Amino acid sequence: MSGVTDLPEGQSPPGDPKQVKAEVMSFALIGVAGLFVDMGALWVAMNPLGLDKHSAGFFSYFVAATFTWWMNRRFTFTGASRRRALHQWAKFLAANAVGGVVNLSVYNLIVWLDAPAFAVALLPWLPTLWPYGAKGAGSLAGMGFNFVLSKVLVFGRK
Repeated sequence: MSGVTDLPEGQSPPGDPKQVKAEVMSFALIGVAGLFVDMGALWVAMNPLGLDKHSAGFFSYFVAATFTWWMNRRFTFTGASRRRALHQWAKFLAANAVGGVVNLSVYNLIVWLDAPAFAVALLPWLPTLWPYGAKGAGSLAGMGFNFVLSKVLVFGRK
């Protein structure tokens, strides 16, 4: 007989609201950590590597996406297969391409618009921090897409 009683102790059935809420919270926390990885990689790409802001944003996205894939594989979607990691990573990048396009589009639009002159007059340090704020806005814009597609297409239980 297969059913809810066959689950390991403390594990909810797939689709259970408590399970989904826990996954969303874990995904969001890992996303915040991924944002810091993204910003750190952005700094490395712009400063020691000397990439322009747009290329640096693309580079840092892939670093952060790899980090969040690994963390979500390990902590959020614990029932997912642990086999074929490279294949799963590629599926994660592909599935999250929608969120990635949203993320990078928002980032590039904000970077392209640049800090408003009136704000720079009040906050002279704003242009230095502008790409990092753009990273935050892009990450938030893409997160909803990424959760749904990751849950359904990448880490869905077989």
